[in-house]
Formats: sequence, C-alpha cells, structure tokens
Amino acid sequence: MTFPDPRPALARGIDRLSERWVLVLQIGVSVFAAWLVASEVLGHVNPFFAPVTAILCLGLTYGQRLRRIVEVTVGVAIGILVGDLIVVWLGSGALQMALVVVLAMGIAVVVSSGQLLVVQAGVQSVFIVALVADQSASVSRWLDAVVGGVVALLVGAIAPTSPVRRPRVLAARTAREIATTLREVVHALHRRDRALATAALDDARALEDQLAELRVAASEGAAVVRQSPLLRRHAPAARAGSALVVPLDRCVRNLRVLARRAVVALVRDEEVPEKYIALVAALADAAGDLARVLDEHATPSAARAVLDRVAELSAHVAPDAGLSAEMLRGQVRSMVVDLLVVAGLEEDEALLSLPESHLP
Repeated sequence: MTFPDPRPALARGIDRLSERWVLVLQIGVSVFAAWLVASEVLGHVNPFFAPVTAILCLGLTYGQRLRRIVEVTVGVAIGILVGDLIVVWLGSGALQMALVVVLAMGIAVVVSSGQLLVVQAGVQSVFIVALVADQSASVSRWLDAVVGGVVALLVGAIAPTSPVRRPRVLAARTAREIATTLREVVHALHRRDRALATAALDDARALEDQLAELRVAASEGAAVVRQSPLLRRHAPAARAGSALVVPLDRCVRNLRVLARRAVVALVRDEEVPEKYIALVAALADAAGDLARVLDEHATPSAARAVLDRVAELSAHVAPDAGLSAEMLRGQVRSMVVDLLVVAGLEEDEALLSLPESHLP
C-alpha cells in the first residue's frame, strides 16, 4: 500500500502560515490585552468573554474587521441579555437552553441580517445558560465583550503593509501563469497535439482559484488602508492593487476561450497559420514581461512596449486563415487590451491603441 507524499500539502500549509502569521500574532496580543484590561483594570474575575470576543472580531482576514467587531459585540450583548433573563425566570436546563437560542437568534435576525451577529447571539446565550449562569455578572460579561471588541479595534489598526503589497504579488503570479498557459498552447499547435491543448485549457480554467485569491487580497488591502490610520499613505498602492483584478479576470476569461479554440482547431484538423502561432508566443512573452515588472515593483507601463508590438502584429490578417485561426487572433487582441489595462492604461485608451485589422 502506498501513501501519498505529504510534502506538497505541508508546503502549502507553510505557505498559508507565512501569509497569516502576523494575523495570528495580532490575535495573541489582543487576547493578552483584553484579558489584562478586563481583569486588572475593570476588576472582573475570569473575564472569559473579553479574549473570546477579541478573537472573533479579528479573525484570520483583514477585510470587514470593523463590521465584524460591531456584529460580534452586538451579538454577544443580545445573547447575554436573553440568556440572563431566561436563567432568572426559568433556571437552567436543556429546554431553557433551546428556548434561549431560539429567542436570542430570533431577536438578532430582527436587529440585523449579519450572519456573524446572529450566530454569536445564539452561541453566547448557550454559554450563559450552560456555563456561567450567574445573574450578578451580566453587566460585567457585556463589558468584557466590549473590552474585547475595543482591543481588537486598536490592535487591528496597527496593521502591516503586507496586505497592501500582496495583490501586486498575486497579480504577477497570475500574469506568469497566463504566459505559461499561452506557451502550452503554442507547443500544442506546433506539435498538433490535442492532449497538450486540452491540458492548457485545464490550466486556464484552474486560474480561477488564483483570481479568487487575488480578489480577496485586493479587498483586504483596501480594508487595511481604510481601517488603519497609520497606513493611509498607502491608499494609492491599495487602489492600484484593486485595479488589477478586473482586467486580469477578463484576460483569464479570454485565455480560456483561446485555449478552447486551440482544442477545437486540433480536433477539426484545421490549419493555424504559423504567424498566428507566433502571435500567441509573442503574447506569452509580453505577459511574462508584465509579470516580471509587477514582481520588481516597477511601473507596469514598462511592459507596454512589448504589448504594443503584439498589438501591431495582431492586426495582420492571414488571407488563408480559417475560423478557428481567426478566433485565436481575435482572442489575442482581446488579451492585449486586458494586459494594457493591467499595465496602467484606461480601457478606452487601450482599445483605441489597438490597430485595425488589415491584410498584409
């Protein structure tokens, strides 16, 4: 019996940790500070809700922290209030626990549509009935939740600049994968290999996961700049990172169409002119150059010259080109526009920079 190699999974796990270790450290600091404030400053004995609220408010993402803090704090308040009332009136037990959850979550749904708020109302009400049914401490429990939320807000404001830089790193990786997939299409067309073309199509489809990661990173970068007063000067970089998402998404969509058309051409045994295959190869080089520029944190416009050259080549129509070949050329032209937008042009400007198609 053979076992799968654990090293790839371990490497992915280490990569995730390298991306999130600062967040984990922030949560640890918040837990320490929340407990200290609630116990030493407010004098509360065993202030359980302070560190728990801090953990829930910060979470493992930078995005929507302010909303999480408000939702958790309000949800905890509703859960504690309803839990205390049920314990006072009906005591503790399984039936009381079910009743308190229904009431707390029902009230929370009326107050807000936020899922986190509703869930926290239910969870905290259960804690009150099952674990800490002490009516004299209801106010202190709510104050502990407020302390956890405030501490999370303050610690969250001290954010690193890595979330601002990350969208550009992911954009570079996506552009590099686009270049790699285009080269796979070139090899498939040169060798008339349907299997290679199908593999390229699969790789193009797999890029959706990277785009999803890029969207999250761009959202987090914008959220960090918006929520942290110390990072306001990085707002232009955050906006630039967010601006990369839409054109890269369109580029990947066009890449999937291009790869699929290559498969169709090979299935139908259609001839693709060598100049069109060379055009796809030139676009791959341009995407690779753009990835390098993004990696080096240089101005993306440095890659425009290569893209302009591809745009010029894409205007030359081969007289003997069939439908699949012309669709390949058309997708190259669409991808040139997308990558020009990534390189800093406005979409209208990128469209106008594309020469009209003509016969040589």
